[in-house]
Amino acid sequence: MDFFRFASADIGLIGLAVMGQNLILNMNDNGYTVACFNRTVSKVDHFLENEAKGTKVVGAHSIQEFCAMLKRPRKIVLLVKAGPAVDALIAEIIPYLEKGDIIIDGGNSHFPDSDRRMAELEAKGFLFVGSGVSGGEEGARYGPSLMPGGSKDAWPEIKEIFQAIAAKSDGEPCCDWVGTGGAGHYVKMIHNGIEYGDMQLIAEAYAFMEHGLGMNYDEMSQTLAEWNKGVLDSFLIEITRDVLAFKDTDGKPIVPKILDCAGQKGTGKWTAISALDFGQPVTLIGEAVFARCLSALKNEREKASLKLGGPKPNFEGDRKQFLQDLEQALYASKIVSYTQGYMLLREASKAFNYDLNFASIALMWRGGCIIRSVFLKDITNAYRKNKELDSLLLDDFFAKAITKAQPGWRRVVSQGALWGIAQPATSAALSFFDGYRTAKGSASLIQGLRDYFGAHTFKVMPGQENDVFKDKEDIHVNWTGRGGSVSASTYIA
Repeated sequence: MDFFRFASADIGLIGLAVMGQNLILNMNDNGYTVACFNRTVSKVDHFLENEAKGTKVVGAHSIQEFCAMLKRPRKIVLLVKAGPAVDALIAEIIPYLEKGDIIIDGGNSHFPDSDRRMAELEAKGFLFVGSGVSGGEEGARYGPSLMPGGSKDAWPEIKEIFQAIAAKSDGEPCCDWVGTGGAGHYVKMIHNGIEYGDMQLIAEAYAFMEHGLGMNYDEMSQTLAEWNKGVLDSFLIEITRDVLAFKDTDGKPIVPKILDCAGQKGTGKWTAISALDFGQPVTLIGEAVFARCLSALKNEREKASLKLGGPKPNFEGDRKQFLQDLEQALYASKIVSYTQGYMLLREASKAFNYDLNFASIALMWRGGCIIRSVFLKDITNAYRKNKELDSLLLDDFFAKAITKAQPGWRRVVSQGALWGIAQPATSAALSFFDGYRTAKGSASLIQGLRDYFGAHTFKVMPGQENDVFKDKEDIHVNWTGRGGSVSASTYIA
């Protein structure tokens, strides 16, 4: 059969789960002809007869037929499970491609896989794009945040389509070229890590309202509705308002009926691992991941609740004032979360030569994605003012905002400790802030201890040199008089 006479589709997509279907319909709405395929071929026919009925979407019943439907250079989006399934599908497609054709992985792939896939495909004459896609089902349908990276020559070919279907913020598309290799998936990974942190911070605020203030669910929902009108205006605050207000069929709130064990798919863990690899103190996201791990120990926690005592909250103060403090604590902690996320992006950009545009990344996250918020406009402005900004905390806007939030933030963290309410992310954010603003910390003692037991050496503070330390960069002291002068190798893990 002469499939090539059907080459009329602007772009193709493989993987007809909800995200794939909604992206196809989004592209169709924006005037593009889309070819679709799915390994379970019956899904293609069902999609064309139902959700895609009356559209310009065309379906294929084989990889060969699918590839033949596409205009050159072919642009093929893969929305399948991350990992070996992506490699297997690429291997199936390659025999039907020509040099210059573009394969786009829109799943949640780990960035090293995207680095590898780009190198392998470019060696064969093809182009590869690893694109973060955020926004869930609704975002995919009406405008997601898109974070494409990979083969730079692919961007001019896909730019029009990607920016057309992306969400818009102040008229600007929430999509721009991120960088080479796995840059797109790295940025999406950090997005998801920040998402972990945001959800944990909101959950800790919920714990204060429920256990500390004894608020009912309608009161909590109303509080979130008020917060969503101010500095915390965001998608996650908005949907938290809705989730807290949602009633089961018996008229009772559904949230307290949900098992308190949080799931995870790995992107938060990958972010924490990358932070350790780069030696960056991304403490809040790390604590958010560990909080999910702790939540999974349901049986142990139930046993511990019967054996391990602690304080019982008994609030007798001004509830309105405490809720204002809680709002400020959440805002300040979010500032720290994004600060840490951007610190990690900065190090990755240097190490992998991604040349990331930090203002552009904030713009990509301002609409369509799960962490979209008014807050991100301030980050865009900060990096547009100074693209070499070392830290968000050093930007005038954020320095002023976190200074204003400090009193309430500290009162909340203190009260949580007195009440026995776990707040790993909120307290970690405050600890990071205090450590970051301290010119001389306590690590001098750690270095002394390391040199004492392991001869690991230390460096001397500027201006503290003496005859013994003079002209020596790495110093070892014979602390006991019984040790020698030989030191261990100096290295940073």
